Amino acid sequence: MASIICGVDVSLKTLDGWISGSGLELSVSRSPEGIAKLARFCAEHDVELVVMEATGGYEKLPFGLLWAAGVPCAIANARSVRRFAEAMGVLEKTDRIDARIIADYAATKGLTSQAPESQIQERLRALVARLRQLTQLKVAQSNQRRLVDEPQVVASFDEMLALIARQSRALEIQIADLLGADPLWRALDAALREIKGVAGRTVARLMAEMPEIGTVSNKAVAKLAGLAPIARDSGLRKGKRPIRGGRANVRSILVVVASVVARHDPDLAAFHQRLTQAGKPKMAVRVAVARKLLVRLNAKARDARATLAAA
Repeated sequence: MASIICGVDVSLKTLDGWISGSGLELSVSRSPEGIAKLARFCAEHDVELVVMEATGGYEKLPFGLLWAAGVPCAIANARSVRRFAEAMGVLEKTDRIDARIIADYAATKGLTSQAPESQIQERLRALVARLRQLTQLKVAQSNQRRLVDEPQVVASFDEMLALIARQSRALEIQIADLLGADPLWRALDAALREIKGVAGRTVARLMAEMPEIGTVSNKAVAKLAGLAPIARDSGLRKGKRPIRGGRANVRSILVVVASVVARHDPDLAAFHQRLTQAGKPKMAVRVAVARKLLVRLNAKARDARATLAAA
């Protein structure tokens, strides 16, 4: 675990750094020049780890350039950092305070460095994210189109839907080419699609947003997707165990796909029926089936990785 940590608060234009223990701080612009200055600042003071929050994309530039400069970095969950601050009695919020809180949180949590994604992984993630956005836009536009009768407005909707269809198809081709060009992704794609009902979009989503699949335990992968039940027991009270956190985009696609797979898979269908007959709530049944599907996908991915490694 790193003993000298620099917490960095990231904003649109600036980066505010604070080094644990020494209390030294620095404010620079969020630009290549400013990031280079921050890297020198960290090197001069023997910083072992730089930690910043996920800020919707603003953290990508400093994260990548600091790693390129040889400075190990990690990304912290912004909500967890804020709750840590409140638990420590820090209600004030400024860039300088946030940088200190991030460093304290990282030290308490024992965060370690996270290697940056490869360029191909980053490209796949971007393509899949854009395809998801277009799919959501298509649903919204289709729903709105049903509510109008004016020919000109209908024509406008049709033109937009045609554009969305063309762009979606182009993205699907690029994603398929990307998956086909990588031996590991090609092997995983073939293995995961052995399960009837699992289509190319599902595999692409998993490759982009859960690259750990097949490398972690079934329990860990369920928790990553936010499909693991969270204990809420206290004393003699045994509370309901809801799901919390995790990767919402992965979870949402698995819940939908699981219902499709259950139509073709006798084991999943029987599992679904057993839970339903036991009186479980509909959403709890859907989550349980999605978790069972994810465990199966994780096993398929693990076997594919082992086969490829042995070849």
